[in-house]
Amino acid sequence: MTQCCFLRVHPLFFWFWSFHRRMALALCLQALCSLGGWLSLYISFCRLNNHRSYEWSCRLVTFTHGVLSIGLSAYIGFIDGPWPFTHPGSPNTPLQVHVLCFTLGYFIFDLGWCIYFQSEGALMLAHHTLSILGIIMALVLGESGTEVNAVLFGSEITNPLLQMRWFLRETGHYHSFTGDVVDFLFAALFTGVRIGVGAHLLFCEMVSPKPKWFVKVGGVAMYAVSWCFMVSIWRFAWRKSSKKYHTWRSRRSEERQVKHNGHLKTH
Repeated sequence: MTQCCFLRVHPLFFWFWSFHRRMALALCLQALCSLGGWLSLYISFCRLNNHRSYEWSCRLVTFTHGVLSIGLSAYIGFIDGPWPFTHPGSPNTPLQVHVLCFTLGYFIFDLGWCIYFQSEGALMLAHHTLSILGIIMALVLGESGTEVNAVLFGSEITNPLLQMRWFLRETGHYHSFTGDVVDFLFAALFTGVRIGVGAHLLFCEMVSPKPKWFVKVGGVAMYAVSWCFMVSIWRFAWRKSSKKYHTWRSRRSEERQVKHNGHLKTH
């Protein structure tokens, strides 16, 4: 009797196992294609900018991914849906899966590049590692792609500005009005979106019964990393503002001294 039941169930079990195996292979193939695409783009940038450093080409790849991921994740969150603040833990949509695989390939590329060239500190490596694990977790579970996509949008919305700061510094145009505008927009967006909106998204994630507990732990970890970045950004903003204020005070004092000396000479 037991053997008979096993023979009845076994084909169904085999079908499910085969289906999930095909799905896993399809996801791996998408991620590998994405990785190959980003690597090819990096090599192309290196050849086109052979007079520049390798980091220049990597930053161009990062800028490209930032612009594309912002557009795609914004379309998913604001148009295609579902809304991450009301439907966390929802099943992944086909578009979410494609975008997550697209981004997974990039993060694997960038993490490998950072480790090989030792260009980033532990905090950035932790951010990339958590991003990779979060995307894989959403793809394996088949759910929570909604909030992971929202985190992707919030994380990448400041990325183009970050790369612009680096390019301005490399080309000698950072200490200008353009550099000040980029710094202000970067700090404002980071504070408003990643810290402000991110706190609301994390709250919605924590109070919802749908997401798995380890998905919530991952959300807390990502938000903690954002706060670590925020502290560094505020320190930098304070130092830059203080330096500019002291420079302005010095110039004002010099102008007053010149006017005063000029007045004395007229007598």
